Amino acid sequence: MPIVCNIHKKLKNFELNVNLSSNSRRIGILGASGCGKSMTLRSIAGIKIPDDGEIIVDGKTLYHSKEKINQKPQKRNVGYLFQNYALFPNMTVEKNIGIGLRKKEKDKKQVVDAMIKKFQLTGLEKRLPGELSGGQQQRVALARIMAYEPDVILLDEPFSALDMFLKDQLQQEMLEMLADYQGTVILVSHSRDEIYRFSDELLILDQGKTICQGKTKEIFENPQWKTAARLTGCKNLIEAIRIDDHCLEIPGWGMTLKTRKKIPKEINCVGIRAHDFIPIWGQEKENCVRVIKGSMAELPFEKKFFLKSEKNPQEMICWFVQRNFWDIIEEKGLPDYLEIPEEKVLFLQSS
Repeated sequence: MPIVCNIHKKLKNFELNVNLSSNSRRIGILGASGCGKSMTLRSIAGIKIPDDGEIIVDGKTLYHSKEKINQKPQKRNVGYLFQNYALFPNMTVEKNIGIGLRKKEKDKKQVVDAMIKKFQLTGLEKRLPGELSGGQQQRVALARIMAYEPDVILLDEPFSALDMFLKDQLQQEMLEMLADYQGTVILVSHSRDEIYRFSDELLILDQGKTICQGKTKEIFENPQWKTAARLTGCKNLIEAIRIDDHCLEIPGWGMTLKTRKKIPKEINCVGIRAHDFIPIWGQEKENCVRVIKGSMAELPFEKKFFLKSEKNPQEMICWFVQRNFWDIIEEKGLPDYLEIPEEKVLFLQSS
């Protein structure tokens, strides 16, 4: 279902300028807290009104400033799942699900019964939200949205307040419950893992500005922009100076990076993900940075080394080592160098 959301709104701390155009059924919007993600969803839902722009879903214009179109929220056929699910605390499960349906009582009951079965809520019909688990509350909230067959479902960081185990479980449940939904689902999050797991297409926002849009996996593999690389989890971002088509100077690490493939002219930064370095003991190889000891954090399944460049100790280098490699580190000690494989280098522009 095609969606276009090109909007501008002046906010207190920045201006929101979103440019989204997609035919994907699963869209993620990734950005730090306060970057305008939720404001974008509220604008699509009609809860907030942009200063100008347009919002079109499947050919239906919800908002158009020049044509003076601004559909009321209840006319937009958009389902909005809030962080706290926004269930009515004094209504039972079945009444919460049926609250938005404008149907005859008999028809409403049929829809509610179908939703209770679909979302595995049988036996909980008479319970209040306070008597339900977090997962059950989420299912009720989704059932209420799906009952009136929306064109778009908006998920506003629905997992942000959950602990890690419950978050993982509910994410999987939601994926399964939405598997046969043919409309568009937009998830906003500051969690790269949630976005990667959920979305086919990705929009990255920074301080209200669209940084990039494209296929989720492609952006993670090649973010192109420094901000996008940081938001997709790259821990090592450093200024680079392009010398020629196949050579970059990295002053902060005191090294020169040589490549077989051509380096784009606009590149002024490189990124290396913390798991992608290759440890080297002994003689230096090409594309290596000499490192000295910094600090280390040991987690159950990996060790995080925060090393320093020997030539510039102010520059921290993050190197994450999986558990199956720990014995080698114990035997040999820290490596003398970290090699940067060319195929793992992210060539970036500063936003």
